[in-house]
Amino acid sequence: MFDFLTSTKRPASGTPVLPAAQVLERLRALDRTTSPWRIVDGASEGVDLIAEWKIVDARWYEIFAKASLTKVFRIFLKLDEASKQVRAQDREYEVSRRAGVPTLAFSAKGFKGQSSSIEFGASYGFKEDLSVGEQYKYFFKTSEIKDPVQQAVLACGWVYKGVAFGKL
Repeated sequence: MFDFLTSTKRPASGTPVLPAAQVLERLRALDRTTSPWRIVDGASEGVDLIAEWKIVDARWYEIFAKASLTKVFRIFLKLDEASKQVRAQDREYEVSRRAGVPTLAFSAKGFKGQSSSIEFGASYGFKEDLSVGEQYKYFFKTSEIKDPVQQAVLACGWVYKGVAFGKL
């Protein structure tokens, strides 16, 4: 069940409610090497976990750089064991590149709340064999990160609570 106004998703009736440790374990298990996003520890930010694009991963940062992506999408996740909720807040940051390596930098145009966006593009030009063709193509959407996180939370019998204002 989904509440559009609050971005809250509730598990199906009768879904067993798992302990917080198992919710964290399921969320961490979403981290795959083949995915352009990852799940990281959020203790330094005062949350349990953060789901984010892999802009500093050597395998992915060239793709992000070629695509000229200037924003990074992150979901801050905090478990509330008493209410069996995973409180989530979307945040966007500006990306600055130094010597070809991307770094996160806070932006004056930063965003906190609930977000849904799509970034896509392609480039055509000369290839190594001097033929003309597609050099790269990308398609990143926030639901690529959000959907698996939300599904994992709901499968554990917990509520996914989108937070726009207030404390996580």
